[in-house]
Amino acid sequence: MLSSKLCEGIFKVLVKDVPTTCQVSCLEVLRILSRDKKVLVPVTTKENMQILLRLAKLTESDDSLEKVSEFPVIVESLKCLCNIVFNSQMAQQLSLELNLAAKLCNLLRKCKDRKFINDIKCFDLRLLFLLSLLHTDIRSQLRYELQGLPLLTQILESAFSIKWTDEYESAIDHNGPPLSPQETDCAIEALKALFNVTVDSWKVHKESDSHQFRVMAAVLRHCLLIIGPTEEKTEELHSNAVNLLSNVPVSCLDVLICPLTHEETAQEGTTLDEQPSDKTAEKETVLKNNTMVYNGMNMEAIHVLLSFMEKRIDKGSSYREGLTPVLSLLTECSRAHRNIRKFLKDQVLPPLRDVTNRPEVGSTVRNKLVRLMTHVDLGVKQIAAEFLFVLCKERVDSLLKYTGYGNAAGLLAARGLLAGGRGDNWYSEDEDTDTEEYKNAKPNINLITGHLEEPMPNPIDEMTEEQKEYEAMKLVNMLDKLSRRADVKDLHQDGG
Repeated sequence: MLSSKLCEGIFKVLVKDVPTTCQVSCLEVLRILSRDKKVLVPVTTKENMQILLRLAKLTESDDSLEKVSEFPVIVESLKCLCNIVFNSQMAQQLSLELNLAAKLCNLLRKCKDRKFINDIKCFDLRLLFLLSLLHTDIRSQLRYELQGLPLLTQILESAFSIKWTDEYESAIDHNGPPLSPQETDCAIEALKALFNVTVDSWKVHKESDSHQFRVMAAVLRHCLLIIGPTEEKTEELHSNAVNLLSNVPVSCLDVLICPLTHEETAQEGTTLDEQPSDKTAEKETVLKNNTMVYNGMNMEAIHVLLSFMEKRIDKGSSYREGLTPVLSLLTECSRAHRNIRKFLKDQVLPPLRDVTNRPEVGSTVRNKLVRLMTHVDLGVKQIAAEFLFVLCKERVDSLLKYTGYGNAAGLLAARGLLAGGRGDNWYSEDEDTDTEEYKNAKPNINLITGHLEEPMPNPIDEMTEEQKEYEAMKLVNMLDKLSRRADVKDLHQDGG
């Protein structure tokens, strides 16, 4: 086949000492040809893979990345390896034999603190992501043998230029420039690789790993609070951060919120002591720098997650892939961390005042989530209902107040709570405070629909005395007929 022969000819050129421009041109052609699986079969050999590894600086040598003229060759070689590994099972097996994952980590260590080589890092990370996606053994190798968790976290720190102000808190410049396209792409690839490395961490992790997971969660908090070069890139960046946060043990997600500093409160001309102290009167405050504060805690990252969730609901499609990860994350955070739950309850389920409309009618976050409780997709329906149930401290009466019995029936049936009660998890005993509007309307609220209905007129009120007597006699006759039928049925059964 002509394309295969062309590939073979390219590799013969690449082993020679040819000018850099010639190497780049050959690699660009190879990258295009390597998209065809049929072409790759005859040319995917150990020798050819080793040629590309050498050009990509993935050998065992201690070559430094000092020659800028070599950067285009390294990048094109990595691009070719990405295509070849993705499209060729033989290349995937050779990657294990050649210990490619370790070589990629070594290259990352060479360039993790270097500027202006984001393309090298980006395609190194992309190849690492592909390997860890295709081979579960490589995930384990990256996690435990190659120390991939701290290495990739450091790559993220470098991409975001993080400056730490405390052990798990970074400085956020809200007026700073957005990430560059190169930094954003590099961060996205690192997030995807980290997701594979930590895919089961929320279920199985050592206590000694908690510090590293908290550092990673703090980096992800920083990620949520910055923006990319475009709105689409920002959403992609935040989406990958949400996916990765879902792998973090929930006990380590406490770093997503932090106490408000004196410097932050000083911007508003108040002090921490002036924050609300009454537990029943905790209030949200917006500082001059738009930091969301609740009960003296910085809730900026949680507010970003909530806004991200609402945007995904508004898209109206791909709920299972786009919405359920962030809903699941917010649910677990609310279940494990009281301050997060109370803040989200304040945002999603504020005290009821208008009870004239059905819970599912309207444009608030609550309305949108209640609509999802009857969605055709079972997974979407369950996680939306679970989120609201947790915000209500898994109390059936509280859930019904905000959703109505009809919308909540599916969840309550699945949990065996149709008769009322509460879930299995323990929550603090602070009580919700009903508004005067809700208290006054409560006796007339339809429990099924969850809203105030106009009282139905009593048809008897407009009847004359003769009509009332006539209707009463009809009712007596109907009851007499039912009674006779029941007696006949009992006689037949006794005779049998």
